[in-house]
Amino acid sequence: MPTQAKVEAVESLKARLSGVKTAVLTEYRGLTVQQLSDLRRQLRSAAAEYTVVKNRLAKRAVQGSPLEGLRSHLKGPTGLVISKQDPVALAKALQAFVKTNPLLQIKLGYVDGRLLQPPELRVMADLPSRGVLLGQVVGALQAPIAHVVHSLDGMLRSLVSVLDQVRAKRETTGS
Repeated sequence: MPTQAKVEAVESLKARLSGVKTAVLTEYRGLTVQQLSDLRRQLRSAAAEYTVVKNRLAKRAVQGSPLEGLRSHLKGPTGLVISKQDPVALAKALQAFVKTNPLLQIKLGYVDGRLLQPPELRVMADLPSRGVLLGQVVGALQAPIAHVVHSLDGMLRSLVSVLDQVRAKRETTGS
C-alpha cells in the first residue's frame, strides 16, 4: 500500500511533466553535490530543471503519458532534466557540462515525442541556436529577391547608359 507521501510525490512529478517538450535521463554517480548544483544552475539558464528521481515513483508518473518510452531506462541512480522550451538550449547546456564533468552519463532523451540516444542529443547540441537558424532562413528567403533587384538595377543602369550615349551622339551630330 503506497503511503500518502509517495502518492503526493507521484502526483507532483506528473504535474511537472505535463507539457514537457524535452526530457533527458542521466546517471549522476560520482558527481559531488557542488557539481550537481553547478549543473542545476547551468540548466536553469537554459530554462530547464534537474531533479533526482526515485525510479519506481518516476515509472508511475510517466505511465500513460507521452514520456512512457522512458520507463524501461529508469534504472540505477537517475537524474531527470526537463524543459518546456527550446530543446537545443537544453542539449547545449548538458553537453557543456558533460565536457567538464564526464562522470555525468546521459542515458536517453525525449524530444517532441521522439526518443533520442546520446549521440543524437550530441548532434542536436551542435545545432545553431533558434535565433541563428531563423536568421539563416530569412537570409535564404531574401537572397533570390536581392538577386532580382540587383539584376533589374543593372538592366536599368545599362538602359540609362545607352540612352545617354544616344543623346550625346545626337548632340554631336546636330540632329
